[in-house]
Amino acid sequence: MSLTTIISGVKLIPASHMSLDELTAIYNQTRVDYIVPMPMTKARLEEYIHTYDVNLTHSLVATDQNGALLGVAMLGIREKRAWITRLGVVPTSRRHGAGEALMTGLLENSTRLEIPLVMLEVIKNNLSAHQLFLKLGFRENNELLILRRPPTGNSLMPVAMEWKRLDRIESLDLVRQEDGAQPWTNQYESFQNVEDVSGLRLTSSDRSSGWLVYQRRKFTLTRFACKAECGAPADVTYSLLLHLHHMHSNLDAQIENISKNDPCLPGFYKMGYIESFRRIEMWKR
Repeated sequence: MSLTTIISGVKLIPASHMSLDELTAIYNQTRVDYIVPMPMTKARLEEYIHTYDVNLTHSLVATDQNGALLGVAMLGIREKRAWITRLGVVPTSRRHGAGEALMTGLLENSTRLEIPLVMLEVIKNNLSAHQLFLKLGFRENNELLILRRPPTGNSLMPVAMEWKRLDRIESLDLVRQEDGAQPWTNQYESFQNVEDVSGLRLTSSDRSSGWLVYQRRKFTLTRFACKAECGAPADVTYSLLLHLHHMHSNLDAQIENISKNDPCLPGFYKMGYIESFRRIEMWKR
């Protein structure tokens, strides 16, 4: 959809027709009363677009017939799959069809591009959005957790294990091998698109082993991928995290979209990670 179109009285304009400043402004308008506030700056939006392969030509901005801005929705595009993200409608215009029109427009764009799988996440208990996605044919695929851990100072002592620092190339290779059907934010391409990706590999005397890949930002450790190759996943994960937080004791940590069924999850809880909220991952084929 490269041209303006109208769905149910809502005018849909390709997001590429607007500047990043304009897109940032309308996005923030849609989030002023959101369940989980997620304000954007122009720089953060530009980084988001790059990291998650958002295609602005196929993303949409909604207006009424007089040109008043109603909402925005973005479409990430990768091989044989798409991701709907940053869907938002300004509070005064909700429940009048703008959200459904944006969703319909993005799904039409995905169909036109012959993309067989469309993914999205909705914050758990956001019932109106959840019901809209069900109405449009999406089905629940997974429940995802967002975890945080504040810095605690250099008081952690790693257990005695053989460990190795992994560089970016080694870390990305591990993520690529284990990518599977990960949430969009944790797929190989998302790691590949960001800087400062590195990892750890540990092996203990009882032959337990595993690896952890992460992104180190200025003040935060984030974007985790973890696998226990041998041994109890919770114990291997905990040992990996002990080493990580010993090295980066002054950094906050955030894990986004880890599955509630991930065998590594108990190790994060043992390390003091706390659940912030949950998302429901939904797919439409």
